Amino acid sequence: MTKVLISDSLSSRAVEIFKNRGLEVDVKTGMSSEELINCIHDYNGLVVRSATKVTAEVLASAKNLKVVGRAGIGVDNIDIEAASANGVVVMNTPFGNAITTAEHAIAMMFALARQIPSADQMTQSGKWEKSRFMGVELTGKTLGIIGCGNIGSRVAERAIGLKMRVVAYDPFLTLDRSQDLGVEKVELEELFSRAEVITLHTPLTDVTREILKAESIAKMRDGVLIINCARGELVAEKDIKSALESGKVGGFAVDVFPTEPPENYSLFGLKNVIATPHLGAATAEAQENVALQVAEQMSDYLKNGAVVNAINMASVTAEDAPKLMPYMKLAELLGGFAGQVMKTGLQSITIEYEGHAAGLNTKPVTACALKGLMAPAMESINMVNAPVIARDRDIDVSIVNHERECEYQTLVRLKVQTEQNQLSVAGTLIGGDKPRIVDIGGVPMEASLGRQMIYTVNNDMPGIIGALGMAMANEDVNIANFILGRTKRGGNAVALLELDKEISEDVMDKIRGVPHVLEVTQLNFPSIEPTS
Repeated sequence: MTKVLISDSLSSRAVEIFKNRGLEVDVKTGMSSEELINCIHDYNGLVVRSATKVTAEVLASAKNLKVVGRAGIGVDNIDIEAASANGVVVMNTPFGNAITTAEHAIAMMFALARQIPSADQMTQSGKWEKSRFMGVELTGKTLGIIGCGNIGSRVAERAIGLKMRVVAYDPFLTLDRSQDLGVEKVELEELFSRAEVITLHTPLTDVTREILKAESIAKMRDGVLIINCARGELVAEKDIKSALESGKVGGFAVDVFPTEPPENYSLFGLKNVIATPHLGAATAEAQENVALQVAEQMSDYLKNGAVVNAINMASVTAEDAPKLMPYMKLAELLGGFAGQVMKTGLQSITIEYEGHAAGLNTKPVTACALKGLMAPAMESINMVNAPVIARDRDIDVSIVNHERECEYQTLVRLKVQTEQNQLSVAGTLIGGDKPRIVDIGGVPMEASLGRQMIYTVNNDMPGIIGALGMAMANEDVNIANFILGRTKRGGNAVALLELDKEISEDVMDKIRGVPHVLEVTQLNFPSIEPTS
């Protein structure tokens, strides 16, 4: 049975979802890295929040792992590169806690503007110092949002409701989307110079790391208020400390830290700093939402191959999966054929889609073609790590979608260039879901594929078919199917023989010795059920 491990605290309803979908679930929270490494090989799925660190060492031990699901947005506790290299899908839940995090950012903004934590502490200690806590109104102020995606856009909606002016910096924010939100799209430097309040809602990348540092802070308005409910590493700690002490920054509200729980955090104790212990997603509604979402997503993937909210591969929705699956199988078989026929190092791959295929989500189909192509030369390859391996080996991959009419309602063509030669193989679907090869190297044919096959290229001469049949008969090998094609009379011909069993290298040598046979390759397609 497919097994899932939940290694961080999660709603019990998530466990129910996994079990109701026919999956076995173990809940083991608070494990050390060594304990996780020692047990992870037993599981096909791993559910984490922020506490569990899914390192390269963990992933190297996870021989049966297919998917890691993060109940939340941030995935910096998961080694995405190592997961991709090991063929493990990484999913997050970007929508379950968006509202909660946005509301927390707004709450932090109010707390800064009215100095609520300090005023509360002072009042409860018996002091009445109204004049000490002079605040500022947010109405009419300019809010600068860095990162206007799922959470940032919700912050914008709420800020506009407070009658604030909103400017936003986000490389992926379109003009149409900014107009729909009612925000002004600006470049980062303009945001720094105009905003009276700045809030961060961008993921942590090499580009965004320390996006707020001394150089950027110097461009801001004096007394600016800054809120960080995204990732601690977005802010240079020593630079924001200096700015707070000088008054350049009027206040800093922080919910996230480079190390959690924080140790020796230098901003603690400053009077104009408000800190909360990573509460952005800490509401009952959000925790329930992300738990249910991750359980549904992982169950869909483990049961039927649907991929939603994946970080390291193209999405395949539950609705699209049944439609894409026949194309993914066809692409993998075409790739498997080319990968077994071509004997030298791959240089470039072109995958062409025509007819109905051109209108599909072709990314997962392409990944399956790459998987099939490279599988004969390496173990443990799948549709997650195949594109990564192709990139790492400098294999040029091109995708072409043709709008032109073609002979078939749908067609996928794979063109492979190696160090010494090239090959083109095309296929279609018959009856909606049955793969067929319809062209090999310019030779038209109509060939279904079996688990065990022989592919030959020969001169178009009389007697070749009989010689091949006799070679098989002499070795007591039954031919289940025999498909032929040729470029022209007297030119080159190809043959695909479906066999009842694998043949030895001795038999292969005898076939190679048949006069006018130019090339012989034994093919195996493990994904095809053997003929009974």
